[in-house]
Amino acid sequence: MFKKILAAALLGCYLQGTARQLEPLKYEPLPLGAVKPAGWLLDQLQIMRQGATGHLDEYYWKVRDNNGWLGGKGDGWEETPYWLDGAVPLAYQLNDAALKQKVLRYINWTLDHQRPSGFFGPLTKEELAGKKTMDDCAAGEDWWPRMVMLKVLQQYYTATNDPRVIPFMTKYFRYQLASLNKCPLGKWTEWATSRGGDNLMSIYWLYRITGDKFLLQLGDLIYVQTTPWTKYLGERNWVMDAAAQQNSHAWMDRHGVNVGMGIKLPAIYYQATRNKTYLDSLKTGFRDIMTLHGLPHGMFSADEDLHGNDPGQGVELCATVESMFSLEEILTVTGDQWYADAIERMTFNALPGQITDDFMSRQYFMVANQVQVTRGVFQFSLPFDRGMNNVFGPYAGYTCCTANMHQGWTKFTANLFYGTADKGLAAMLYSPCTVTAKVGKSNTPVTITEKTDYPFSGDISFIISTKTNVNFPLSLRVPEWCKEATVLVNGKAFAKGAAGSIIKVDRNWSNNDQVQLQFPMEVKTSNWAKNSRAVERGPLVYALKIEEQWKTDSIKEEGKYYEIRPTSAWNYGLPREVVKDPVKYLEVKTKPMPAHFTWNASSAPITITTKGKRIPEWKVVEGLAIQPVTTRVDVYQGEVEREAQTITLIPFGCSKLRIVAFPVVP
Repeated sequence: MFKKILAAALLGCYLQGTARQLEPLKYEPLPLGAVKPAGWLLDQLQIMRQGATGHLDEYYWKVRDNNGWLGGKGDGWEETPYWLDGAVPLAYQLNDAALKQKVLRYINWTLDHQRPSGFFGPLTKEELAGKKTMDDCAAGEDWWPRMVMLKVLQQYYTATNDPRVIPFMTKYFRYQLASLNKCPLGKWTEWATSRGGDNLMSIYWLYRITGDKFLLQLGDLIYVQTTPWTKYLGERNWVMDAAAQQNSHAWMDRHGVNVGMGIKLPAIYYQATRNKTYLDSLKTGFRDIMTLHGLPHGMFSADEDLHGNDPGQGVELCATVESMFSLEEILTVTGDQWYADAIERMTFNALPGQITDDFMSRQYFMVANQVQVTRGVFQFSLPFDRGMNNVFGPYAGYTCCTANMHQGWTKFTANLFYGTADKGLAAMLYSPCTVTAKVGKSNTPVTITEKTDYPFSGDISFIISTKTNVNFPLSLRVPEWCKEATVLVNGKAFAKGAAGSIIKVDRNWSNNDQVQLQFPMEVKTSNWAKNSRAVERGPLVYALKIEEQWKTDSIKEEGKYYEIRPTSAWNYGLPREVVKDPVKYLEVKTKPMPAHFTWNASSAPITITTKGKRIPEWKVVEGLAIQPVTTRVDVYQGEVEREAQTITLIPFGCSKLRIVAFPVVP
């Protein structure tokens, strides 16, 4: 079926010739730096600047030593572009002169050293051996790391309008079009084949600026050479096979980071085909992924491959940040706010849960029910021979995550607001920030200050700053978890909105006008693997607070790392009465946001207390808390202590040790 759809789409594209256009974006991304963080989000980005994002080039040898992206003989593959993919937006969101100077070294070298043919990037082996030009693509190197650098240059251009970027990208894409038949995406590695959607995204971005028709032809070629993610997602056999098979066959198609990148391909290519089958395939496939492989924190298992929905499975940090970015791109194309809910759940739960407070160390694989963090092989599809995949460390496991973790918070920040076709603005994701943009028919500059403690609170206010009155619509998303939202304008009731709707406030705005958005947050429980239950409130998932003891150690190959062991009991089940009536038995306690917020237990502004009963035989087995089964009659059948105890739950993102998927007990 999908071969016929693709053939028809390509034929239609060629027949349309110069009449062919891309589908307009439902939400238009704003230039980098238009959205600036505030409140707790500013705290997070400042921690990143003080931590690895701001200083990776000073101590990480791959970026620091004789770097290929500065013309040296050192590392020239993905890790430097990965770092820049987060460091560039951070520099412009914080307007940090020192960080701008750092990232410009790499950007300037890249822009200033494009070959006459259009090829760019680190010197190839042949060039280092004396060959001066890159006329023959066969003398080149992997397409994949250049895809990441193109994302970097896109962001940089929207922040600066540097006139070098557009002709640079145009020249490179002409080189690609002339080369891909002889040197296809998969010539050097399967990474480029799996991740061609990122290449396609940059091609269409450039087309919207230049209108060069050859870019559409190139886009068709890239799509054909990329892993057929549309087919995989739409035909459904692939995702079921991934749940059943953990062998070496076609493992790159199950690789969690590849999947996280690949899910955006149908939406990206939909822009050229305008065939809604691509969007239908995407939604079907993503639902299937989250059904068969989804975990309570909002991510799917990826350790490294898709690996089912057991809460003992792991998630690679790279998979989290790449899935977030893909969903952000999908949201701009489709306008489907269902993806916005998925973004927020990943961002506020999975992302902070696997990075240390100082943004210097991270886990390669995070486990949902994680009652200790130690070296071991566990039940990951890629155990790693040194047993370092689950510990925290600057370089633990594979170092791709050391370089790639930086894009998570920065790109989330950039996507808090979008432009709309009706000359307005849309708040599709929520966090404290300010946005400056031109709106209305007159392109009047306005600034909107978003004040909120979201996701910890459901109260959000938007304050309009404008030098002259201006008419424009402000669109506000109502999350799926909110039964009914209320909007007030200047203190007066304006509208109510149901779950999953968009409330549009279209009016003539004056300086200091204020919109208040109220999302009532109710506690509830949700059902996960082995009939376990998770506690939710708003976009946050809550986990058992476990007292921690940290230990520092090191190994020669990967340096310093941290193990964490519990010093309090963790083997609790939730009584069935709590599951049946969560509002009655789950007590929410709030406190003011700290002056400087960090995603940890002591900073958590929300706790939930309830009662739990210990399961004596639920013990650590080979490093993991193997999940007891809650039977179909909704109760665990083994021995349970008769007396209930008070337990405290904290936001998942504030935990390092945790139980989030609870067995149900009598």
